[in-house]
Amino acid sequence: MIAMRLRAFAPLLALAALAACSSDSPSSTGPTTPANGSLVVTVNGLPAGANAAVTVTGPNNFSQTATGSTTLSVAPGSYTVAAAQVTAGTARFNATVTGSPAAVASNATTTVTVAYAAATTPTVVISGSIAANRTLTADTAYVLRGFVYVNSGATLTINAGTRIAGDTTALGSALFVLRGARIVANGTATAPIVFTSQRAPGFRQPGDWGGLVVVGNARNNRTGNIIVEGSDGSVVGANPAGVVYTGGTVDTDNSGTLRYVRVEFAGYATLPDAELNSFTLAAVGSGTTLEYLQSVAGLDDSFEWFGGTVNGRYLVSYESGDDHFDTSEGYRGLNQFLIAFQSGYLVPRAGAGSVSADPQGFEVDGCNGGGCVAPSGANAQSAGRDDGLWTMNVFANFTLVGVGGGQTTPASGGVGMVLRRGTGGHYLNGVVARWPRQAISLRDSTSNNRFVADSLTIRNLYFAENGSQNGGQLFDVASGTLFGTQAAFEARNSAIQVAAGSVTAASLFTALPEVTGLTTAAQFDWTPSANSPIATGGLATFANDPRIAARVGSFITPTTYRGAAAPGGPKWWEGWTNYARN
Repeated sequence: MIAMRLRAFAPLLALAALAACSSDSPSSTGPTTPANGSLVVTVNGLPAGANAAVTVTGPNNFSQTATGSTTLSVAPGSYTVAAAQVTAGTARFNATVTGSPAAVASNATTTVTVAYAAATTPTVVISGSIAANRTLTADTAYVLRGFVYVNSGATLTINAGTRIAGDTTALGSALFVLRGARIVANGTATAPIVFTSQRAPGFRQPGDWGGLVVVGNARNNRTGNIIVEGSDGSVVGANPAGVVYTGGTVDTDNSGTLRYVRVEFAGYATLPDAELNSFTLAAVGSGTTLEYLQSVAGLDDSFEWFGGTVNGRYLVSYESGDDHFDTSEGYRGLNQFLIAFQSGYLVPRAGAGSVSADPQGFEVDGCNGGGCVAPSGANAQSAGRDDGLWTMNVFANFTLVGVGGGQTTPASGGVGMVLRRGTGGHYLNGVVARWPRQAISLRDSTSNNRFVADSLTIRNLYFAENGSQNGGQLFDVASGTLFGTQAAFEARNSAIQVAAGSVTAASLFTALPEVTGLTTAAQFDWTPSANSPIATGGLATFANDPRIAARVGSFITPTTYRGAAAPGGPKWWEGWTNYARN
């Protein structure tokens, strides 16, 4: 009876249980996550190609960077937008942020504006001596006033993108890095370090200021207290006794680093016939680094080495008032990949010095002047013979392009390569083109002695469009004072290839612009053109000539091509070089 009652009540109990379960369930699905909002960051004021430096931070450790205008989908909350200074080329841009912190709500849009504007660059005048370590930075413009000396024991560090002008109200202003001091100037291809005229573009001239002088402690072949030419001139801050560079003893001396550095419109004559050069390298040792250097429109030599052992790579000279590359006094350094270009003869700043009577591509001397002591049985041009201090430099993969025949050449100038006064050395895989007087000249018996003895070697050069003002003469005519005849070079297996008369300098390269339309460095492309004869014919191994191999070591690389650029290779001069006539 009881069991029957329970069975009768079972459906009712089940319904009650269901009702109980239903009463314990929530009445809704709970709170929902708020929808994101939009944070719009608008960036303006930067030049084309420059990236912003914006950082957005917010709740829950949110962090995002932006290089330009952007829209971010973010959770509701408060967001901070910050922007750092941006450098574009040599210009700096500061940012003003409007609308930060920004409150972002669900399904709503909030805008923050980042406005960049060019920063005002402070100017600092540098004069006198730098006696302790000092750093120059790209956010400041510097002016050299008079002769400025980096003293022994001090290091001058110059950051990438820094610009330093020679004071044109203190004529002859120049920077001297003295023996025992160092310069550490590390520019980059996109931010080179530039030494230039204080005057504005369009008004600049060769000789607007002095130049950069580095004095090391390596040996050279002159005796006595010989001073850097022009260092005793009447310039603000100058030492009347001048700067002595002879007497060094350490060929491995380290004067620092110059990398991606330009020197423009330098070369002031502090005394009659005593001009400073764009780059003066006096007894500089092999511990020093020289790479990616350019001289633009200097009144005297673009690069001049007085003895020493420093090596260099990637050297460019556009428009020189005198010689593009000038060595002497027992210089024994190694150099590879060099470019020289001359469109005409420069007009110097009034009172800055006289125009050179003998501007050349290379001008290389053994020894000349006071202190060149003649060893027994020889003359003073052979100074250095007894202690191994002949000029024995190496230049490989050079491209030297002169003005051609359309202009009047100074009386003794217009030669691609002048080798004289007892010099030795090795000249390999070069191109000499468009020099109006002749391509090469071996000037004297003392240099010829080196040539005959194989301590002066010329190998695998290419000559084109030279001698247009000299009846097509490319080599010396045999005489008692000239020794660089074509027959002499052939007898020494020099492998000099002379182009046919129809071959022009312009045809050798991918882009060598007409002078009348030349305005920027970007117009040059020194890569060999398609089917160019200089794309081949290089001295591809040094193993067959032990004298060359021993001299160049591992610093100089043999190449299958001639000239400064490899076919299809990197255009190493791009981006950091400049071209300007004023």
